[in-house]
Amino acid sequence: MARDVAIVGIGCTPFGEFWDRSFRDIFVEAGVAAIEDAGVQGEDIDELFVGNMSAGRFVEQEHISSLIADYAGLASLHTPSTRVEAACASGGLALRMGVLAIASGHADIVVAAGVEKMTDVSVQAATDMLTAAADREWEGFAGATFPGLYAMIAQRHIHEYGTTPEQLASVAVKNHHNATMNPKAQYRNEITVEAVLRSTMIADPLHILDCSPLTDGSATVVLAPAETARKYTDTPIFIKASAQASDTISLHDRADITTLDATVSAASRAYKVAGMTPDDIDFAEVHDCFTIAEVCAIEDLGFFEKGAGGTVTEDGVTAIDGDLPVNPSGGLKACGHPVGATGIKQAVEIVQQLRGEAGKRQVAGEVGMAHNVGGSGGTAVVHILTR
Repeated sequence: MARDVAIVGIGCTPFGEFWDRSFRDIFVEAGVAAIEDAGVQGEDIDELFVGNMSAGRFVEQEHISSLIADYAGLASLHTPSTRVEAACASGGLALRMGVLAIASGHADIVVAAGVEKMTDVSVQAATDMLTAAADREWEGFAGATFPGLYAMIAQRHIHEYGTTPEQLASVAVKNHHNATMNPKAQYRNEITVEAVLRSTMIADPLHILDCSPLTDGSATVVLAPAETARKYTDTPIFIKASAQASDTISLHDRADITTLDATVSAASRAYKVAGMTPDDIDFAEVHDCFTIAEVCAIEDLGFFEKGAGGTVTEDGVTAIDGDLPVNPSGGLKACGHPVGATGIKQAVEIVQQLRGEAGKRQVAGEVGMAHNVGGSGGTAVVHILTR
């Protein structure tokens, strides 16, 4: 019989460009904060899972699992540490591995974390590194980058459903507004639809303000069995469902590139496990690496009909004070996107919201969803959390 799992501690660094801080520094900061929040000691930790996409290329460091156990002070305890990689879904998958370890009875206290240090290389180098999350042979070698791939999705969405560049821009405007209330966010400035449309075109129809940034950052959660969670915190947050799905790594093999079938499948599994429907979700952190990605996500997660994502965003339905707040943290677009850490940061945001600790960006609700995507949809991970 699987055990229920709860989050009992959280930690997160600010997100941004930290040229004077190392990969090790930012991971230790988030980890220490989470362990202190949970009130656990190093001796209590049974296992560690770390989401990281490409430290080998970003900071020329492999063997991340050992490095992090060492600098977290766990090496002398010989605590098992495992690196998890699923491109931009590495963090969400690390969380899922932690959930499974506790649910199976294999471990009692697990640390799930994510980290990426992306800004120590040039933009051109980072773009090439990120392209490795696409099909290098059939997409990367042909010159396709992720802005280009998501631009194809956006163009098809515009063609099929009449979505407009203004509606895409409204995603960025909303998420920047939310980020002004998040002290950890990389970009805490308001923008306008006009500013998005005037910004540099990266891959038609996506402007630079439609794109998430390169980011340094780390986030950590501490997991425990639900039945013992109150030993560590008065406000445990329960993980009602953890689901993962895969799809083709490349766009050209998909029947409909405007639908991320991995998201649809992972969400369907999560709803089934939790005994819920999309109507039960009060707010969500979704994977908005580009503005079109959020539009597709809120459709594919079942919140809105296919083709309606742009309209409901423009109409304020997904605003922080709307019927379904989406990305109250500012999302990847404005809070930032250190790819290995993003999935954990989403969970941290939901925990803060459900604890009532989100300050000016606080939303109402009892149930939150985290949705993390790898590449252009080759991997999707969905978690449903409740008080």
